Amino acid sequence: MKKFLRNDPHVRPIGILAACILLLTLADWGQGRFLSMATAFSTFEIFATVGPVALGLGLTMMIREFDLSVIGTFSMAGCIAVLTGAQHPWAGIIFALAAGLAAGIVQGFIIVRLRLGSIGVTLGGLLVLAGGASVLTENRTIPYGNMQVALDLAAKLTGVFSIRSLVALALFIAAAVIMAVTRVGRDVVAIGSDRRAAMIAGVNVDGQIVGIFAFSGVCAALSGALLSYSLASASVVGISVIIVPATAAAILGGVSLSGGTGRPLGIAVGVLILAVLSTGFNAVGALPYANDVAMGAILTVVAMLDGPHLMHHLSWRSRQHAAPPPDRANWQV
Repeated sequence: MKKFLRNDPHVRPIGILAACILLLTLADWGQGRFLSMATAFSTFEIFATVGPVALGLGLTMMIREFDLSVIGTFSMAGCIAVLTGAQHPWAGIIFALAAGLAAGIVQGFIIVRLRLGSIGVTLGGLLVLAGGASVLTENRTIPYGNMQVALDLAAKLTGVFSIRSLVALALFIAAAVIMAVTRVGRDVVAIGSDRRAAMIAGVNVDGQIVGIFAFSGVCAALSGALLSYSLASASVVGISVIIVPATAAAILGGVSLSGGTGRPLGIAVGVLILAVLSTGFNAVGALPYANDVAMGAILTVVAMLDGPHLMHHLSWRSRQHAAPPPDRANWQV
């Protein structure tokens, strides 16, 4: 049992989430503002926005890459959906997803064919996509004409969920099942752990990398399109900060920048940690910077726990304590 708890990648993020909920509940004791349906709904709305982006970005981190272009994809997809989906919302979603898919495939292909680092390639992709979004919107806010779609996406289901949050949850569940029951999960972990060894073992490394970047593009496009629909507008300004919470959520969920670690459900819990802190501090009336301070402190602790030197020290100490005491009866004078 102890070995399971130590090795299970979901234990730490769930523990952090439980601690955050407990501390915020104590801070709001007797007020009933934090443990309310309104706060829960706001939490899952943040989850719906950040979650898909964090999932795609987290998977690129798991293969020891990083997709900076999610910012541009997120923005451009929202603009495409609003411009093309007024009469037929599904058409706008399809066009947005196609744009995200194409952006991911092109960048992944450049990375594997030219053996380039993902940071430089996706930074270029970010600038191209953001520039394209600026051209489409002419640097202004574009209204979405179908208000009924916006109202439907913002409507409360069972008082806690919305269509957007249910879509995000379904995406995480599908990714978790695929990673658990197919070879994709093993290949992703193998590529992130040792790319050369994965190639020797027969893993299609180039194909997996292109596929992961394509999936990241689709996730960012889906989130951007649904958010723009729900806001009944599209704008480049104000939505480009998505990468910071998405990266923080992935790290909180157990993904390491060194690759090879993490699970989709862990990333989902990481997004919930971020959302609970944001809505919780707002509910208890904390100062605006309290959320940033708390998140920074948690990320620092998580980074320290993931440090190789600390882990080696803790592992050595645990082995020392677990070693049986010497048998004094066998000592010879």
